[in-house]
Amino acid sequence: MTNYREILRLDNLGLNKTQIAEACGYSRTTIIQTLRLAKENQLRYPLPDSMSDKQLADLLFPTTAGKPVFKMPDYEYVYRELQKNGVTLNLLWLEYCDNCRSVGEIPYQSTQFNKYYNDFLVKKNATMHLNHKPGEIMQVDWAGDTATVIDTDTGEAIQAYIFVATLPFSGYSYVEAFFSMKQEFWTAAHVNTYRYFGGVARIIQCDNLKTGVDKHGRNEVTLNQTYRELAEHYGTAVIPARIRTPKDKAMVEGTVGVISTFILAAIRNEKFLSLYELNTAIWERLETFNHKPFQKRDGSRASAFEEEKAFLLPLPPKSFELATWKVATVGPNYHITIDGMNYSVPYEYIKQKVDVRITKGTVEIFFDGNRICSHPRLYGWANQYSTVEDHMPPNHQQYVQWNGERFAKWAAKIGHNTETVVRAILASYKVEQQGYKACMGLLKLADKYSAERLENACKRALTYTPRPSLKNVQTILSSGQDKIQDDSATKSSSSQYGFTRGADYYDRRKK
Repeated sequence: MTNYREILRLDNLGLNKTQIAEACGYSRTTIIQTLRLAKENQLRYPLPDSMSDKQLADLLFPTTAGKPVFKMPDYEYVYRELQKNGVTLNLLWLEYCDNCRSVGEIPYQSTQFNKYYNDFLVKKNATMHLNHKPGEIMQVDWAGDTATVIDTDTGEAIQAYIFVATLPFSGYSYVEAFFSMKQEFWTAAHVNTYRYFGGVARIIQCDNLKTGVDKHGRNEVTLNQTYRELAEHYGTAVIPARIRTPKDKAMVEGTVGVISTFILAAIRNEKFLSLYELNTAIWERLETFNHKPFQKRDGSRASAFEEEKAFLLPLPPKSFELATWKVATVGPNYHITIDGMNYSVPYEYIKQKVDVRITKGTVEIFFDGNRICSHPRLYGWANQYSTVEDHMPPNHQQYVQWNGERFAKWAAKIGHNTETVVRAILASYKVEQQGYKACMGLLKLADKYSAERLENACKRALTYTPRPSLKNVQTILSSGQDKIQDDSATKSSSSQYGFTRGADYYDRRKK
């Protein structure tokens, strides 16, 4: 599905249609048509939060069905096959048509097939000198060479990977070492680079590594979600280099080679006991590298950067915070569990799968691309709950306002013994709220048996144990023990009846 939201965002950044087409991997015609329809529908970025991607697509293109979709030939394959003896372009077109029909796809006619192949040859054989504008592009990559840090405990040499970022207009660069090339370090490298430059280039040009690009197809580019969020945070666009085309980012490729010689080779014989020591040495050499005079023109990378800096976009008030995404299923108790902690979700989403965005401070929950709620992130002991009252079903919300003192006051209206039992139940739980359900069940017994019987049952339960449970009271009421008088009353009343045999009767039989 075409990402129309991203097209509008990049247009809002001021990128031209060609740059937007390169960033998104769509044709320029698609970009022009999308922007025209957005203008007709008075749509501007940022779009309303309530508008999903599907709603946006339906609004721009209400009737897109019925258009034939032709299968684009693999011209790299065509180019290689034509190098073989006896293979002609017409033969390859016939094979292409047969393959398309076998899988139910629509082939191009021979004229279009030949035209697109000629266009492919023009691009393949072209070598263009790129004139970069100041502040427009920042090229990033990992260097092929690595450095080493000595583990002070084991003496083992640990590899450190070198991140390089370059502004092609001035050649001004930033270099930093990391112990891994994973997402968190890739993100931290960009944040540190922007801080070092003091501004943001309008375009990031990167390789097709997984931490940046999920998929780079023929017709569509899918960015890594975290990388896309970073670009949105800094108001920049990501245009990945074409697959196996290092010329697209020749400046950073060249800088990597120079840095490998000028920085890494210069510190190859030094031993570093921490990543901080290694980066300190790298940054010292980096300053020399950036201030080193050009060989074929006046000035240095640093002096050229002073001219370029004015064209960089300003930094946002806060640095980008790395977020991780997970998929969770809303449980029957309208909560999801993330890292051992429980967060509430509106009860309407029970049993639905939701996307969860996790940062150091917040947990945001999304359904179908829309954020439905968020919570401060919980830390500490496991199995904590963060529950929003509005997320509860109506029949659960009535218990939220209750507290232990309110249950005790309700019980006191029935009798002193009932109040004593309620307080005993609340005291038997480590967390008071855990006893609310039992207290509610106890007090509801007055509706079934009467307040007088409940008071008597509580009185009898207290003669058995100082901390009776709800089950004790229920057993007394169901068996009718609350109606039986105590032993002293029974003893005094038994003397009124002549048929009651006492001890004297049995003593007489022995005589």
